[in-house]
Formats: sequence, structure tokens, C-alpha cells
Amino acid sequence: MKLGVFAVLFSQKPFEEALDYIAAKGLEAVELGTGGYPGNAHCDPDTLLADAGKLKAFKHAVESRGLIISALSCHANPLHPQKAISSADDATIRKTIELANRLEVPVVNTFSGCPGDHEDAKYPNWPVAPWPNDFQEILAWQWEKKVIPYWSEIGGIAEQSGVKIGLELHGGFSVHTPATLLRLREAAGNAIGANLDPSHMWWQGIDPVEAIKILGRENAIHHFHAKDTSIDFNNVNKHGVTDMQSYTLMLDRAWQFRSVGFGHDLKTWADIISTLRLVGYDYVVSIEHEDGLMSVEEGFSKAVQNLQQVLIKEPVGDMWWV
Repeated sequence: MKLGVFAVLFSQKPFEEALDYIAAKGLEAVELGTGGYPGNAHCDPDTLLADAGKLKAFKHAVESRGLIISALSCHANPLHPQKAISSADDATIRKTIELANRLEVPVVNTFSGCPGDHEDAKYPNWPVAPWPNDFQEILAWQWEKKVIPYWSEIGGIAEQSGVKIGLELHGGFSVHTPATLLRLREAAGNAIGANLDPSHMWWQGIDPVEAIKILGRENAIHHFHAKDTSIDFNNVNKHGVTDMQSYTLMLDRAWQFRSVGFGHDLKTWADIISTLRLVGYDYVVSIEHEDGLMSVEEGFSKAVQNLQQVLIKEPVGDMWWV
């Protein structure tokens, strides 16, 4: 396995300065934002696709520092009911797939998106209960008319481009659990898989180790984010896991994102890493920082220190004891 980072953490730094900082920490991979919610401060598809010289220099800047690009990420909502939003996000995803092909990057990460509840809707509608039956009708319409048709098309484009799609399982979007990911994968093809982030499993009440087993048995983990979550069970009893309070209200929230090791202990993270290898995932573990109690630099540095203790890097040898 290789340790990497979602480099949008360092969007305020010039690209090569950010690469130097990342390489100096001993990391081996970078995940780069190409638009959507993460922005494209370091990796603008329009610029790189239009100029072969800039594309070559961009790739050299990464490789000359001993790094690889683990994924290009354009987390967005290509199913948003407002066409101006969904069209722009769809265009970003398509350009990111093309850029990944040109750069020989194997994975594009994004969200599944979430449609509205009818053709003239203005906002996404995320059903979370099977009753009243209205919610089931909305869910069926979304999947049959929007989710499956869109991702079947994008999955086909990705497959033709030699690229895999890593959908991040995130609340508020149609694909947010192992089951919804596998449902879409069955309908849209094996180019569709997960960018699995355990932090989003924990707050939904899903054990990440078991999620890895469920998805890993189907070879459905294309990329992996390293981010932690702490749960305040007193606040869960008050607000539930679908806590709608601002992330800034950390003392009162039911859960909050933390740097690796500050929500769950290193034994838990060792189990996660071991299970990834158990199911055959030996690619990049990409650090993401969204910890409201730490600066980017401190949260990133502590995540690096903690993961370096549990990451399994060497190839498996023969079982000499068997």
C-alpha cells in the first residue's frame, strides 16, 4: 500500500510547493481535485487538456518527486435537478475522465449525486425512510429515471477510457451505503466502485471493517480515504445520526469528523488496513483532513504519523510456517 493525501488541503500553496511539502512528509501519492466541491486550484482540466506541453510538465512535476497521482477527484452532483448545476458537474466529470486517461490515472472520484423528486423539482430530495409510501415512489423514480441511466452512460465512457469511477458513499446522495453502491454497480457495470471513506460509515452506524468485506468480496473498492469520525452518544440521543446542525457547532453535534486516530484508536485503524489487504486492496490510502479542532498542517501531520504505524507496505511473503 502507498500513503497519499487529498491535496486540496493545500490549495493555497502553489502546486509544486504543495508537492514538495507532501513528498517531504514521506508520502508516495497525491489525489488531485479537478472541480466540483473540491475545486481545481492545482489541476484544471480545461488548461491541461488544451496544451500537451503543460500536461507533460504537470505529470513530470509529480513524478520527479517520487509521487504518483492516485486519483482525480471532482465530487459534485451531476443529478442535481437544476440543469445549470447538473450540466456543469456532468461536464466536469466527463473532462476529468478524459484527463485521467491522458495522465494514466486509474481512478476518478466523485459523488453519485441526488436528483429531485420529479422533473420540475428545484432541489435534491434524499429519502431516508420507507414509509409513508411517497418516499418509496420517489426513490424508485430517482433510480429508474436518473441514477441508473446516468451512471450506466458514464460507466461506459470510463470503461472505454481505461478509468474506474470511485463513488464516495456520502449521506445526502443516492449512493451512500455498501448496498446502494452494489445496486448501482450491478446495473451500471464494474467500472463503478467505491471511494470508501470510513468516516461516512461510522456516522451512519456502519462498521467500516464490515463495509470493506462486503465491497471487497465484489472487487468494488477502487480508492480509499483516510478520515476519522468521533461520536458523541449523548448528542446522538438528542439529535440522531442525521444531525442537521452546522459542523461548526462541535460541542453540540452528534458526530464530527476527526483526523485519523482522534475518533477511533489505532487498533481500529490497523483492523481497517488489514481488512483492505485481506480483500485484495493494496492501492493508496489517501488522507483527507476535515477536523475542526486542528489546523490543516497539524491534522495532516498527525494522520501521517498514525497511519505510518499501521500501514502495510511490503508485499505478502510465503507463509513459511505452513
